[in-house]
Amino acid sequence: MKPTTTRRVLITGGAGFIGSHLVDHLVQRGDHVDVVDNMSTGSAANLANVDLQHVTIIEDCVTNALDHLDAGQYNSIYHLAAAVGVRLVIDEPIRTIETNVLETSALLRFASKHAIPTLLASTSEVYGKGMKTPFAEDDEVVYGPTIFSRWSYACSKAIDEYLALAYYRQHKLPVVIMRFFNTVGPRQTGEYGMVLPRFVAAALLGKPLEVHGDGAQTRCFCDVRDVVDVLPRMVELESCAGEVFNIGTDVTISIRDLAKLVCKTLHSSSPIVTIPYDSAFGEGFEDLRTRQPDLRKIRNAVGFAPKYDLVQTIRDIATEFRSQSPSSLESMA
Repeated sequence: MKPTTTRRVLITGGAGFIGSHLVDHLVQRGDHVDVVDNMSTGSAANLANVDLQHVTIIEDCVTNALDHLDAGQYNSIYHLAAAVGVRLVIDEPIRTIETNVLETSALLRFASKHAIPTLLASTSEVYGKGMKTPFAEDDEVVYGPTIFSRWSYACSKAIDEYLALAYYRQHKLPVVIMRFFNTVGPRQTGEYGMVLPRFVAAALLGKPLEVHGDGAQTRCFCDVRDVVDVLPRMVELESCAGEVFNIGTDVTISIRDLAKLVCKTLHSSSPIVTIPYDSAFGEGFEDLRTRQPDLRKIRNAVGFAPKYDLVQTIRDIATEFRSQSPSSLESMA
């Protein structure tokens, strides 16, 4: 039986960047949270300050952990566990594909036993090369050839979406799919290629900020605290079940201008250098010139309106990084 007083939720990947912020948010509103994370890209340090009276941490992969959990005890599930980061995708394509597809399949089977409202974290990468800007949820997608592992992440997350929507249609599983666009903020690491923490770490160390390509490519950066604030509303609204939503900001900035903004905000004299894509990621790597979401759907659904600006996010990341050792920053820069 599901609890009648305290809500109990399950978060896979709950020790990760977005997941740990979601844990904080749900505990603050009074939920009990079960976290499943194998700590491969997550970190126990992200959960160091949680109240263990309200959080249960299960250090295991999703497929193993689900064998020992009772689906009937949960009011909702957030599936955030995934292989993420362009560096990880390039270096470990097998891990990327198997983690994303197999663990999502196991999670959806688990949730469907009791039709538990479920949120599936997807990504703007699903749009692939993209034929238009901004990206709307019903736009067509185009990927590059399979000989380049660059596209394996996008394809694996698209399969996750197909699976989730199939469970909605065939088994009436109330699942909502969120396509994240460049979520940033404290606890994010640059170790797997995430651009903003890389820039902040380099600026604090006085090292060059390495811009891949010519730096004219544009992205939209949304603070994680704005993102997690809206996720519970998405999974709990019946009208969102069976739907796909973009989430992020639609304010664009070039990667070169992002590097300049980091240096200006942190009063850093670090130089900005450009690195060809082939040198950074190997031959055949392709990147989009613009990645911008169409946010009309999520605004109409829940009135989504981010509050944190990019300068504040940069300052907050820097404050966190200043407490770390130089060797830790070196690994991210």
